[in-house]
Amino acid sequence: MLTIDLTGKRAFVAGVADDLGFGFSIAKMLAEAGATVCVGTWPPAYNIFTKLIESNRIADSLVLSDGGKFEFERIYALDAEYDTLADVPVELRENRRYKAHPDFTIQGVADRLVDEFGEHPLDIVVHSLANASEVKNPLLATSRGGYLQAVSASAYSFVSLVQRFGPLLRSGGTFLNLSYLAGERVVPGYGGGMSSAKAALESDTRTLAYEAGRKWGIRVNCISAGPWASRAASSIGFISEMIEHCRDNSPLGESIDPQDVATTVCFLASPLASAITGATIYVDKGYNVMGAPAGVPDQPERA
Repeated sequence: MLTIDLTGKRAFVAGVADDLGFGFSIAKMLAEAGATVCVGTWPPAYNIFTKLIESNRIADSLVLSDGGKFEFERIYALDAEYDTLADVPVELRENRRYKAHPDFTIQGVADRLVDEFGEHPLDIVVHSLANASEVKNPLLATSRGGYLQAVSASAYSFVSLVQRFGPLLRSGGTFLNLSYLAGERVVPGYGGGMSSAKAALESDTRTLAYEAGRKWGIRVNCISAGPWASRAASSIGFISEMIEHCRDNSPLGESIDPQDVATTVCFLASPLASAITGATIYVDKGYNVMGAPAGVPDQPERA
């Protein structure tokens, strides 16, 4: 029987702060496949997330299919808008939600992984990060600062992650990120520069696949996921309408589930996908192929 077996692999998932989003489902599914999993959590959410685990408030979400309990190998504070500690403004370093973490930058987490696990501690790195301070603003009403912040947090953070984590990966390692169709097509209301950030993320995936492939022999891929009501996505304000629209107009007539994305991550991280790199894989029940709304005349009915 052909199975996905990631036993002996270590994964790092950037962008896990609760049990509702893609990041958590990806981390848990990687564990189901046998990997050990470390995660990066935004410093202001770090204490909330760790207390959710310690208090057993998300105990049900941590149950694995074999009845065991999913446990994170490490939970690191990570603010991926900063490459090194020297880049962090003094006032932020002194903020009470950051002060408890000596180095929460991308390089800081990379250094800790090496200190704790050795020179090449990783096999899989997943970027599940997106943020735009002006996401509710149309692009025409987005400030330069808001636009650049969206691109920095949601796209350049992946470039930096590959730069600084690339040397940490073992042979056959892989990077993955999560995008959305708004990087290719207009999704009214998905503003603040987020559509531009997703377009940049997909373009960077292709370039990084070439550069990181030649430099380290690792693969870089992107998953363009359908809409899901994570806590972050809900901040857009119309996520329910987005989900309903995609469900009603996709070829399969269904909404996606985070597990759909998580299992795709496991496949792309496995030897089964060893020849796939630089690709954007759509996990959206086929919505991306549609050129007109479902229900037009003469459409074949589903049996």
